[in-house]
Amino acid sequence: MALIEIEHLDKIYNTTAVPVKALNDVTLQFERGEFTSVVGPSGSGKTTFLNMVGGLDRPTKGKIVIDGTNLAELKGSKLVEFRLHHIGFVFQAFNLIPVFTALENVEFIMLLQGISKEERQKRAIELLEAVGLGDRIHSRPGQLSGGQQQRVAVARALASKPEFVLADEPTANLDSKSAEDLLTLMEELNREYQTTFIFSTHDPRVIKRARRIVTLCDGKVEKDETV
Repeated sequence: MALIEIEHLDKIYNTTAVPVKALNDVTLQFERGEFTSVVGPSGSGKTTFLNMVGGLDRPTKGKIVIDGTNLAELKGSKLVEFRLHHIGFVFQAFNLIPVFTALENVEFIMLLQGISKEERQKRAIELLEAVGLGDRIHSRPGQLSGGQQQRVAVARALASKPEFVLADEPTANLDSKSAEDLLTLMEELNREYQTTFIFSTHDPRVIKRARRIVTLCDGKVEKDETV
């Protein structure tokens, strides 16, 4: 069984006089350990697609099954609990808690999971060391560069030991060196932990690293290539 099975997925937004079909009959599967880029022009449906797979938004039609669980059958706290234990998120705006240190930001998701203080501190330190920030664990986001903040976000995404990580334009706010360093780190984590990474991106640097490229256009899958 594939890790993620998506069947005939539609998403229609009725926020304007003319409904917008952001996703149109998308059917895809993702296996464990993939390193995949979802690409396409602005408005192609990339971010909507990630929001659907991450359980942050509901499809209008179709099915999303993650490791045997149909997301449509989860409501309220059960959906929140499922996301907490199965899905990691990396956003282009970092979304770190500004008053927390790097260590506390990475620990936070494990606190929500009910993990003991000793265990979550140990894992958070290990992850921050893995992303090259072992000497900055007590720094707050405002004391870190953009690249360092994104590394904290990656460590936080992995803290819950998710089945997969969804990264929405993770290099958009980074300079070239920080972006390349971050992608190298993600590749290493993908190989070491076999964590599946799915990127929404238009960044050629991300696309070049991907082992699979799914191209969306007007909400439809235009191409699906293994490279």
